[in-house]
Formats: sequence, C-alpha cells, structure tokens
Amino acid sequence: MHTVVVGTSGTTAADVIAVARDNARVELSGEAETALAAARAVVDDLAARPEPVYGVSTGFGALATRHIGPALRAQLQRNIVRSHAAGIGPRVEREVVRALMFLRLKTLCSGRTGVRPEVARTMADVLNAGITPVVHEHGSLGCSGDLAPLSHCALTLIGEGDAEGPDGVLRPAAELLAAHGIEPVELREKEGLALLNGTDGMLGMLVMALADLDRLYTSADITAALSLEALLGTDKVLAPELHAIRPHPGQAASAANMLAVLQGSELTGHHQDDAPRVQDAYSVRCAPQVAGAGRDTLAHARLVAERELAAAVDNPVVLPDGRVESNGNFHGAPVGYVLDFLAIAVADLASIAERRTDRLLDKNRSHGLPPFLADDAGVDSGLMIAQYTQAALVSELKRLAVPASADSIPSSAMQEDHVSMGWSAARKLRTAVGHLTQVLAIELYAATRGVELRDGLVPAGASRAVISAVRGAGVGGPGPDRYLAPDLAAAESFVRDGRLVAAAESVTGPLS
Repeated sequence: MHTVVVGTSGTTAADVIAVARDNARVELSGEAETALAAARAVVDDLAARPEPVYGVSTGFGALATRHIGPALRAQLQRNIVRSHAAGIGPRVEREVVRALMFLRLKTLCSGRTGVRPEVARTMADVLNAGITPVVHEHGSLGCSGDLAPLSHCALTLIGEGDAEGPDGVLRPAAELLAAHGIEPVELREKEGLALLNGTDGMLGMLVMALADLDRLYTSADITAALSLEALLGTDKVLAPELHAIRPHPGQAASAANMLAVLQGSELTGHHQDDAPRVQDAYSVRCAPQVAGAGRDTLAHARLVAERELAAAVDNPVVLPDGRVESNGNFHGAPVGYVLDFLAIAVADLASIAERRTDRLLDKNRSHGLPPFLADDAGVDSGLMIAQYTQAALVSELKRLAVPASADSIPSSAMQEDHVSMGWSAARKLRTAVGHLTQVLAIELYAATRGVELRDGLVPAGASRAVISAVRGAGVGGPGPDRYLAPDLAAAESFVRDGRLVAAAESVTGPLS
C-alpha cells in the first residue's frame, strides 16, 4: 500500500487523493514530530503564565473574555469538541471525511498549532485503521474553519460519538478505537481548538473536484468532437493558428484535443453537401472557447488549492519566533470563491453540451440524421427524453452556479460577523460535478449513435475506438426503442471512470 509521509511544509493534491480515495497509509516525518514537540513547549509555557491567551486559557468566540483556570482547561477542550459537533442532515461521503482529517493532520504537523505529537499520531492511526467519523451535511459556515465537520472528527479522537469501521458498519467510536488498539486522546490546552479551526473540508472537496474536472474537461472535448462529426461539421475552426491569435491556453488545449480526436475523419467538412452552410452553430464552432475558458478557471483554482495546501490554518498560531498570535487565516474566502467560480464553469460546459445534443436530435438542424436519432420515427421516440433528462440536469446546474460565497450570516453573538460559506460552495460543486458527468454521458450516447448513422462515411480512428469501447461497456447503439435508463447509467460510468478518455487516447496518445 502507498504511504504518504506528512512533514512540516504542507502536502500535495496527489497525497490528498491517495489518502481520501485510495486509502493510502499515513506516517509522520521526524521533522514533523520535532516541530510538534517544539510548538507544544511554547503552549505549555504560556499555559503556566497568569496572562490569558486565547484558546489556551480563555473561552472561545464571543466567550473569549472569560479566563479559564488550570483545573478546568481539560474540560474546556473536551467541551469545545462536544458542543461544536452540532452537525445535522445526511452523512457526507467517506472520501470527504478522510480528506478533511488528512488535511487537518497536515496542519497539525506544520508545528504551528501547538498540539502534542501524540494527538497527531492518533489522527494518523485513525486514518490508517480505516475509521471514518460520522460528519453531517450541514454545520459549517466556512469561517473559524469547517467547525462542525472537524468537531465530529475530533469527537472520534476522544472516543465519543459514532464512526464507521473499515467494514462499513457504524459503531460507537470508543468501540472502534479499542478494536484497533487506539487510545482515545485526553485533550490539553489549545488542542480541542486546534482540531477544529481550518478550511480542511472545503479544501479537500476542491482538490477532489479538480481531479474529477481534469478528466471531465478532456471528456467534453471528446464528446464535442464526436458531435461535430455526427453533424458533418468542419474541423477547420480547430486549426492552431486560429487559436494562437487569441492566446488563452485552455482554448488552445481544447482545440488541439478535438483536432486530435477528429484526425482522419471522413465525416468532417461536408458543409455544402446538403443545405449550404458557411459556418457551424456556436455550440459546435465555439466548443474550444467555452471548454477552454473552463480549463483556465481550473488552472486558477488549482493555484489557490496549492497555496492552501502549503498553508497552516489555525487560530491562534505558534510563530517561528515563539509568539502565539491570533489571526483570521481560517476565513474560507479564497477557497469559497474558486469553488463558486468552478460551479459557473461547470454549468456553462454542461449547457453547451446539451445544445449540441439537442441539435443532433432535431431533423431540421442535424443535416440528414433521423428525428431524435430514432429507428422508425413516430413509432420510435429515439433519444427524445434523454435530452429532457439532460436539460433537467443543466437547469439544476444553473441553480447550483449561484454563488454561496456571496452570502454571509453573522454568528457567535456577532463576534464572527462575516463568514465565507465555503463549505456550502464545496457541497454544491460536488453535486455539479456529478451532474456534468451525466450531461456528458448523454451527449456521448447521442453523438456515438449519430456517427454510426452516417452510412458510407468512415469516422476518425479515435471515434471508432470510443464507439467500440462504449458498446463493449453495455451502452447500446442505434435500433428500435428500448429501456434507456440502463444505457445512460452505463454511459455515465464509462465517462466517470475515465474509460472514455482512455479509449480516445488509445488512438490519439495523451490528450491535454
């Protein structure tokens, strides 16, 4: 099994994916152990002093004005975990919880939080045991960190609440820890607070969305190329020199992908064969511009994610010179903005894909294809309602594109009077990524059928490879009406699992 070593200088997106999705083992580096011990010595020194220090010897949030004596400090740290574990609603996905915990561990290991090494080791042990705390959908405002989600994770560390074992069975956390030989943590000064105060949930979801969208944007280039073929469009608009004069890198990459997929096609360039047309419709001709803008949005979001992956988000923090200072680095605005930005790009990519699908099904615009790609139109409805399904998904994606980060509701008796809503932005982006996968699957279903209905013309080699692979995956081709839902589900799986990209690349080589 792959092992991820956590040091003091942050982590990578690849490591997050490895731990969250592939159950990679986690280990602390010697450097991290040293940094943890050094920062803890600073906190212990402050705890011994009479002056109040936020999070060490005071209450929290609007209650920070109360000084807490040594006898109550362990109770204070337990209480913040218990009281803040106030989430409600459905459980979030296992991979999200694992990303959340791993990213919090990353910050602990920075040596900026002041927790003892054994706290970090216990968190690593819980991850390695495959124990997944129950975290609920609602509870984070994305400021002061993802408080409720992280609190539910911390609750497991202290042996309270419920968690899911590696067998998928929900059990009391104390039982699961005991079954794996893990001692619950007895929290000391600042440690409860340090376990809760980060943007880890929204960041983990951003990292996973970026990985998924890398694949989906390449998939969209392939489905757009297949639609162009099925519509007898021209590939001349994909020429590199046309995209060089508007030098957006994402646009050039998408055009190059489409051109590679269409290499050798006999279906392109038939503008004058039926009804004369000088240009293809925007949904075909502007595919690289729209997908390319989304690619550039991904690049910006990746830059923000990389910065956040290198960050140590906590309040207060232990600085290299030994000072412990309050700060506002837990505010989720940087992450929340790009999560919302991506939701806009996803909605628009789905929108243009749906327009191509609708064009394929309309006999007045499809340049010779049968109505709705039906076998015997009138007796058969073909893919009529598949487009309805696609349109419903696109309509919901437009609603999901409304930014969460533009909202703010004051909390904690107006102490926390402006919040990011970054967790909400991340949750809706996860939904949007799933919808985009389905929209592209339906375009793939329609476009491959359209290409196959062009008798006497040979598709591109990459197109033939995609059609062969998708048919082999259980997605049916042209013919009389049949139960469509299983075909669409198989097409969705084919796109989501990366088999669409792999099939095209078996001919084109690596696509961008």
